[in-house]
Amino acid sequence: MNDDDIVKVVTVTETPDKVRSTLLIPGWMLRITSAMAGVLLFVLALDLLKEGAREYGRAMVMFFSVTSPVSALGFGWLLAYMFLSGSPVAAIAVTFFAAGTLDALQTFTMITGSRLGASLIVLGVGFLYYLRGHRRAASIAIGVQALITTAAIYLPAMALGVWALTSGLVQTVQADADAPLKSVFDWLYEPVLTAIDALGVPGWAQFVAGIAALLVAFTLLDRALPQVDPESNVFSRIGRVVYRPMVMFALGMAVTSVTMSVSVSLSILVPLSVRGLVRRENTLPYIMGANITTFIDTLVAALIVGGAAAFTIVLVEMVSVALLSLIVLLFFYQTFQRSILRLQDAIVRNRTTLAIFLAVMFVVPVVFLIF
Repeated sequence: MNDDDIVKVVTVTETPDKVRSTLLIPGWMLRITSAMAGVLLFVLALDLLKEGAREYGRAMVMFFSVTSPVSALGFGWLLAYMFLSGSPVAAIAVTFFAAGTLDALQTFTMITGSRLGASLIVLGVGFLYYLRGHRRAASIAIGVQALITTAAIYLPAMALGVWALTSGLVQTVQADADAPLKSVFDWLYEPVLTAIDALGVPGWAQFVAGIAALLVAFTLLDRALPQVDPESNVFSRIGRVVYRPMVMFALGMAVTSVTMSVSVSLSILVPLSVRGLVRRENTLPYIMGANITTFIDTLVAALIVGGAAAFTIVLVEMVSVALLSLIVLLFFYQTFQRSILRLQDAIVRNRTTLAIFLAVMFVVPVVFLIF
């Protein structure tokens, strides 16, 4: 154990020049405490950002009308940008279906759009990390990777799901649910968010508070996470065991199942990637897995609000994404990985290409919306 791993806390008695006791606190204990506090504050920050964005999302719901599956795709995509989350937008789609505002295909494509737009928050988190002095290639690139990986899986899966729904292949699935699912974080933060709403804190103030909390969370995580050399022998040995595609795929599914938020499970990759704890190529299957179990809460919401028909729509989406993800992982993973990483490198190569990418990501759903 070296000097850096020990923090000495000295207690001085009545005699200033005499030390009576010395308490040694292991460095690993401080790192664990800092990591736990950072994760808890990180999740709270994302919740505050989402709550603050709700006002803009509601205004958007009232302003736009959806008349086709393509416009529903763009609507869900843009609405997820405004809410900074896909789950509430997917719930809105299910509610619209139950009310007869959207048909089955429109509901299906709106849910797909909600998941495409939800990845934007990862890019936003990476940008804030970059503003704190971290390398753009490591902090912003993970957000770009989340966006393009999600699009590469979800768009073909959407075509597969539309075919399944329109061909008569899928029959209405009967299931029951009488209460929405909540993660442990929901139980922890619900009283805090309820108290904030009761105080009448405006949405913009919650949004600003979320950004401030996110920056503090990053500071805590920076202190907790060690800097690792990805080329080191120890890291390489760990990578051969832990970072296998199917293991990371299962890990992404598990983390999102616990947090009930793909925004949380993907955004946490930003500090891990910057600190060298996760290689960018290892995050691809993690993102793919996270994008499957993110439907769990939407499945339950569909049963409660829209019944068996709505449940079937969400289930078809979930199965389509899972099926395509498994096909890619089992048969085409190396080709898929090379293509995504090359596209990512081209996008983050300089500010111009990154700006073009961001413009495209905003223009495309707007174009879809007008159809």
